[in-house]
Amino acid sequence: MTKKDLTVSPASDPLSILRYRDGLYAVDLLTAAICEFNFFTAHAGQGGSLEEVCERFGFAPRLADVMLTLFVANDYLERNAEGVYRNTEIANEHLVEGSPWFLGPYYDSLKDRPVVADFIKVLKTGKPAVWGGFEDQQDDWHEAMHDESFAQSFTAAMNCRGLYLGKKLADALAPYLEGKKCVLDVGGGSGVYACALVANHPDLKARVMEQVPIDQIARDQIEECGLEQLIDVVSGDMFDRSQWPDDCDVHLFSNVMHDWDIPEIRCLLEHSYQSLKAGDLIVVHETFLNSGKTGPLPVAEYSCILAHSTQGRCYSTLEMADLLDQAGFENIRSFDTVGDRGVVLGRKKGA
Repeated sequence: MTKKDLTVSPASDPLSILRYRDGLYAVDLLTAAICEFNFFTAHAGQGGSLEEVCERFGFAPRLADVMLTLFVANDYLERNAEGVYRNTEIANEHLVEGSPWFLGPYYDSLKDRPVVADFIKVLKTGKPAVWGGFEDQQDDWHEAMHDESFAQSFTAAMNCRGLYLGKKLADALAPYLEGKKCVLDVGGGSGVYACALVANHPDLKARVMEQVPIDQIARDQIEECGLEQLIDVVSGDMFDRSQWPDDCDVHLFSNVMHDWDIPEIRCLLEHSYQSLKAGDLIVVHETFLNSGKTGPLPVAEYSCILAHSTQGRCYSTLEMADLLDQAGFENIRSFDTVGDRGVVLGRKKGA
């Protein structure tokens, strides 16, 4: 079997291909808002904060945040300095019932789509729906990952994306990895990002922390890359502090935080901080919204599929930086990588 070369990038940019898939559920959330909740009509003339929107419509805060961010990124809503959301001119003309240019009926043909029905429930309960395309799967994504067949399919999907994103991440982190010895790839899936870092930084070793059965998937993928002598796999639950190794000076969370809500992220950051030594590095690699949560639009759209199928959403660089700061990290900074992705990183205090 030919070993994968993680030190090269493709000659072409697959961003548009990633965006079609990542933004697929945004239309379903918009359709639910228009056809089920008549959101913009009810919102016209009064506006409201996130909390007021949740109270008015009975929405779960996480889902309402994703929905409002999507509408701000599309210029259907504007948010003032006090956090109040109001309809924009385009919303009042085209999304408010009674306007001569109302386009609500244009979306009626979409209201019976399965994901629209999912969003109606998820908006009200906050509980994720079944991952799309797995009709026989009764559990949500987090529970389904304990099933070997589902885990294989999902991890393969994330792995192929990581072959593109990993090289760019490794390049972007080069100045911060000088002198570092070992990366712990927390919730690392196939281990593709650990593989990319090690392949591009010869002095670096890595460990991938994953639960059963994904741990064996990671071992197989690492061997396929020919890196089994430099990367090992720690079988464990990242939410159990006792299972974290303490011998790594870099912690990488790549596409992990967006699967979880704030309390779970705080837990993971606390475990990371306790496991690192003074001056050690934490790297959060994600699809981030800008600090004002006004976009980018492709990220706001991607947040919809996360809100539908996981317990998380896309966070802004400012939100993640604040979470790192609250956990005790310092020298926090952020920058873009590739494919609508970016990094927020910091160091444990005391160096």
